[in-house]
Amino acid sequence: MTQTGMPARRAAHQMLQQITTEGRLLSELLGSGVLDQLAPEDRATAQRLVTETLRGLDRADRLLKPFLQKNPPIFVRNALRLGAIELVGGGAAHGVVNAYVEIVGRNKRTQSLKGLVNAVLRKVDPAAWEQLPVPVTPPWLRQPLVAAWGRKAMNGIEKAHFAGAPLDLTAKADAKAVAAAVDGEVLPTGSVRVADAGQVSKLPGFVEGNWWVQDAAAALPVKLLGDVQGQRVLDLCAAPGGKTLQLAAAGAAITAVDLSPTRMARVEENLKRTGLKAETIVCDARAFKADPYDAVLLDAPCSATGTIRRHPDLPHAKDGAEFGALIAQQAILIDHAVTLVKPGGRLVFCTCSLLPDEGEVQVEEALERHPELTVDRAALARPGIDPDWITEEGGLRLRPDYWAEAGGMDGFYMAVLSKPA
Repeated sequence: MTQTGMPARRAAHQMLQQITTEGRLLSELLGSGVLDQLAPEDRATAQRLVTETLRGLDRADRLLKPFLQKNPPIFVRNALRLGAIELVGGGAAHGVVNAYVEIVGRNKRTQSLKGLVNAVLRKVDPAAWEQLPVPVTPPWLRQPLVAAWGRKAMNGIEKAHFAGAPLDLTAKADAKAVAAAVDGEVLPTGSVRVADAGQVSKLPGFVEGNWWVQDAAAALPVKLLGDVQGQRVLDLCAAPGGKTLQLAAAGAAITAVDLSPTRMARVEENLKRTGLKAETIVCDARAFKADPYDAVLLDAPCSATGTIRRHPDLPHAKDGAEFGALIAQQAILIDHAVTLVKPGGRLVFCTCSLLPDEGEVQVEEALERHPELTVDRAALARPGIDPDWITEEGGLRLRPDYWAEAGGMDGFYMAVLSKPA
């Protein structure tokens, strides 16, 4: 952080405002260049501040509540939240308090509340932080997740969300060699986990293309296909490309399709870095046509509720209003993907969602629409997969509270559907 810390703090406050009042996602804001004018150290600090605040938002509000007779305007409330997070993280009280008093004072609509900010932040007791409960997910999402998995499981999920996520890598070839190089460990499913990674591009093997970043849960759908050497495989909705890289490394003749030119450019960059080959096509997956493939992987657009431990902005930026349209789109994509699977071929459907409507229910309804399809339960017999993760209809349900002591995993659903020969 620069000497005063103000550029980073102002940027963090601006981003928190846009997330909580405009429904903007952090990735969207970063992609728009909101931090481009800052020094590298301030960019990192601003991103860390807003991420830590979002992750602990509910706890920060509980910490501040005794000192507030009523909720102040959201502009002020966000300044208090950021200040509280800095204070409990060991920030120097004088500098932190003065910084957020200045931020509130610069806004004509809130400058009269400078005294409130000063008084409240000076009363914050960092020692009280650890006595507060794990932050609770906003009700719009917590309620359906409790209904799906129960309160005990939801408590574990929220604990995993609050803890954040370690860095997982997928090795192009030798996972043990990658783990040794980056001081990581090989997980039961074959991914490499790094506890304190630092800057990803500085890790050994990045430049050489020996691995790519991919959560352990996200790496499993490709593994369910088994040996794909020499097979024609289609990756629909392919970006950001981890599964495309997996398939290419496994020897498949892979075609990757995605609607976004920007996201597909990232896929192509990673293919180049890793020295892997794939045909990349920018196209709406629902309109893509080609001769049928041996296997189709559909990682359908979804709520992304399984990735909250990595993206804590999501439950505060969204309210679930768009999820119905996503669920309808998933069904359309499944129906189209079935037409791209040759007789005797397989379709892997997956979503990074914790909502059954985007997983178990989608597969149950797909089987009703396509009675010729069968669920390949045998495909789930892979190293590291706990039989308790297998669902009634034959899919695989992963949750952030699984592997809790080892750092958890993203929430994911996947199933393998086979077409008759």
